[in-house]
Amino acid sequence: MNRIAVCSWSLRPESPAHLVELCARAGVTRVQVWLDPVRERRWAPDEVGSLFRASNITLVSGMFAPAGEDYSTLDSIKATGGVRPDATWEGNQRAAEADAILAARYGLPLVTFHAGFITEDHHDPERGVILERLRALAMVFAARNVRVAFESGQETAANLADALDRLDEALPEHARVGVNFDPANMILYGSGDPIAALERLMPRVRQVHVKDAVPSASRGEWGEEKPAGQGAVDWARFFGVLKDRGYAGDFVIERESGVARVDDIRRAKDLILSHLG
Repeated sequence: MNRIAVCSWSLRPESPAHLVELCARAGVTRVQVWLDPVRERRWAPDEVGSLFRASNITLVSGMFAPAGEDYSTLDSIKATGGVRPDATWEGNQRAAEADAILAARYGLPLVTFHAGFITEDHHDPERGVILERLRALAMVFAARNVRVAFESGQETAANLADALDRLDEALPEHARVGVNFDPANMILYGSGDPIAALERLMPRVRQVHVKDAVPSASRGEWGEEKPAGQGAVDWARFFGVLKDRGYAGDFVIERESGVARVDDIRRAKDLILSHLG
């Protein structure tokens, strides 16, 4: 249980107090917290820290959501995701700087976000622009002693691994970046087999999301998220790779669809425990 957490946004809380209540119902006391509601003062920063401490809720990591992301279709998120769009870059840079201050305030060692679609074409100037923006954000967080990790799924494992290698060549050791590995995202985006991707990216994995999905029957369309254990992720092999490679990080449950979120999170927790033994 001391390695199981839940994404705060999965529970759709209306306030910090509501999140504490929902965590109790889900039977989870560790949280990856979405930082943007705090940065935007929809949630009071002091309340988040004090209430969670009083309720024995541990914040294990943070999440930064770049502005302007449109998940309506695969094409729309490809155009708007992460740091790719020029129109949102300056605002997202300012938001990341504020989120880094919050992450340091709460003692978070890690913040995750979607990098955006990184082209595989090394001759495309956009690739260099995106990598430079990601380098800049990694340095923003590193200045506050916070590491960053990028969500898997929007790129193939090979392309993401290559991008991380290029980034690390331009970053000091304390700022080097990693992966928040989400097996369902590989299926939802149609970007490759999640187990093969995990094996390829394993040296970079800093945190994993426990989420499930089934692939789309039509190329170029979204797959469908399912409760953990009801999709196409081979969880026995997934946990087997993590065990074999000595993964010591958190298992963070994410559920982004469905109406029975608390029940689905409880079942995902049981799934994790059944494989960890």
